[in-house]
Amino acid sequence: MRSGAHDVIVVGSGPNGLAAAIFLARAGLSVLVLEAKETPGGAVRSAELTQPGFIHDVGSAIHPMAAGSPYFRSLGLERYGLKWVHPGVPLAHPLPDGAAIMHRSLDETADGLGQDAGGYRQIMEAIVAAWEEIAEEILQPLPHIPAHPFALAQFGLRALWPAQALIEEWLHGEKARALFAGLAAHSFLPLSAVPSGAFGLVLGMMGHGPGWPFPRGGAQAITSALVACLRDAGGEVECNAPVRTLAELPPARAILVDVSPRQFLQLAGDTLPAGYQRALTRYRAAPGIFKIDYALDGPVPWLDASCHLAGTLHICGTAAEVAASEQAIAAGRIPDRPFVLAAQHSPFDPTRAPAGKHTLWAYCHIPYGSIFDMTSRIEAQIERFAPGFRDRVLARHTMGPVQLEHWNPNLAGGDISGGACTAWQMLARPIASGCPYRTPLTGVYLCSASTPPGGGVHGMCGFHAARAALADVFA
Repeated sequence: MRSGAHDVIVVGSGPNGLAAAIFLARAGLSVLVLEAKETPGGAVRSAELTQPGFIHDVGSAIHPMAAGSPYFRSLGLERYGLKWVHPGVPLAHPLPDGAAIMHRSLDETADGLGQDAGGYRQIMEAIVAAWEEIAEEILQPLPHIPAHPFALAQFGLRALWPAQALIEEWLHGEKARALFAGLAAHSFLPLSAVPSGAFGLVLGMMGHGPGWPFPRGGAQAITSALVACLRDAGGEVECNAPVRTLAELPPARAILVDVSPRQFLQLAGDTLPAGYQRALTRYRAAPGIFKIDYALDGPVPWLDASCHLAGTLHICGTAAEVAASEQAIAAGRIPDRPFVLAAQHSPFDPTRAPAGKHTLWAYCHIPYGSIFDMTSRIEAQIERFAPGFRDRVLARHTMGPVQLEHWNPNLAGGDISGGACTAWQMLARPIASGCPYRTPLTGVYLCSASTPPGGGVHGMCGFHAARAALADVFA
């Protein structure tokens, strides 16, 4: 590990750590980012996991929050080589009688939902019109004084409803119900829980706003652009530099740690007050995931041709099936028919696979830390809507919670959300505080997805933590 004094040391090079580093480097401070692995990026990295020439996103794969992030948009990452790929449609949700499709156009989406065109517009129209203002409001700590109170109120009128209540009140046909249920299931919560409805609204809003794109060449392109931006501002990144305790760090006036509360307890040890240690110990994890990356000898043979246009697919069937899967997870059970999230990059990005070949990225929710192999159940779900899929598999690479945690310790137990997204933990993340980024240690700040506004590739946790550090330490 490099010795010498820096103004700021950032531990961890995920998108939040890099966002914090860029903000502080652009403020004229000397910044060093330390990354334990051989490449930067945290859960935003790509690799040839199956066969040569097949590029898979090891962690995140579809990036609506990155495309819509107020801070990332301000950085002009396209100048550093980031190229967004927009599939033909953001999302398809296969059903036995034809897929529900979310188009970029709100009107086109609503028109495809038949009897629910009016209900879908009532839910989404006002917030889609104000998506930039709403994104700015929700991607910061709660509560706060809003800069766009009217836009936030438009969102809040619906966001406090559980997804199930929104579905029952406004949507009546199966296509619309399944479409919204799949969006809400990204919360890892039962659809009867708050704030599952808010997740459905936000992801729908982003689909109709900035879209659900992904970077050309793999998710690593986001990280590469952030690292280039940081270096352009004078910051440094050192890989293969694991940090075991805060005491071993070189001198710095501020330290920002892009790690989970559990990891922070290990880094800080007994230097933390007992009460703060207890609070972090009580912080709840989200359920985990089981992930499979596929190398295919052809495109997925979807029954509904419109699914070939989608970058992302929600594969589970009806809204009731989605709800049953998420309820089972919440109860600690393995669902027979899991809610599967899939991304097909190669039809829209030829750099992802050899000519004529394809990739598929897929995962499902499982209880935290489960060691159950979900391969057969995931593939059974895909086969329901794409018969013959298994015959096209050249190779597969699986990762359960144990493998995910080994790859990235922030994903302990398979939790990709930085902690449960319950209503309380969206307010107290990871503790109830006016500035949850501050820790009891002078000059030490948390900046991971376990701080507001939570999970997703948007960098806003790092941005807000860096602002706090700048005001506290370098004012």
